[in-house]
Amino acid sequence: MKIGTNNRNAFTLIEMILAVGVAAIVLITANAILFTALHLRNSTEDMVDAAAPVDSAVTFIRRDLQCCVTPTNGTSKVLSGGFRAGNGISSGGSSDPVVVEMYTATGALSGTAPWGDIQRVTYELKNPADAAATGKDLYRSVTRNLLATSTPEVEDQLMLSGVDDIKFSCYDGALWQPTWDTTSSSSVNTNLPLAVKVEIQMAGNPNAEPVEIVVPMDCVVRTNMVFASTTGN
Repeated sequence: MKIGTNNRNAFTLIEMILAVGVAAIVLITANAILFTALHLRNSTEDMVDAAAPVDSAVTFIRRDLQCCVTPTNGTSKVLSGGFRAGNGISSGGSSDPVVVEMYTATGALSGTAPWGDIQRVTYELKNPADAAATGKDLYRSVTRNLLATSTPEVEDQLMLSGVDDIKFSCYDGALWQPTWDTTSSSSVNTNLPLAVKVEIQMAGNPNAEPVEIVVPMDCVVRTNMVFASTTGN
């Protein structure tokens, strides 16, 4: 009796080639999906890293404007100061021209800063330390001790790098004004503006839209009226 040696359970060569081909296609597809996911993750991280300093700077500017102190009547403006916006403003303690100077109630008491919550804040553009860097650095300069008998200490805080230009526009109820000065005797702008628009143009792409915010000035403005007082019985 002859015993057969054929085994019908084995894979043929064609089946093996097809299986290897299908596995290769699956691996190529999985590799493409993984590469795309990694590229998307890296792009997202770059976008988040680039947006974080801008968001932080915008948050500081918005908070300073929202807490801006209303100027007071009279010539003594040590603690209430004034509000000035425009280009080339000279501010005490700052070696560079500033684009805005305000007195804002954003100061916090601490063991090293035992003063009130009102502080003088300016924003200005300075040349970066690295000459090869693109654009300028946006600084927030803070003066805490407004009652100092000598030149007060000014703390410079780096807000954002790579800035081409920053502009503050003030709304008077009808138009956006490029300048505002409540401290000038010849200026008609003796009150705070109704709103302030801030435009930050980043360097490197002149065709890009600037970062823009509009902050309403939620404060009670002082009147321009002169009150006459009388004395007598």
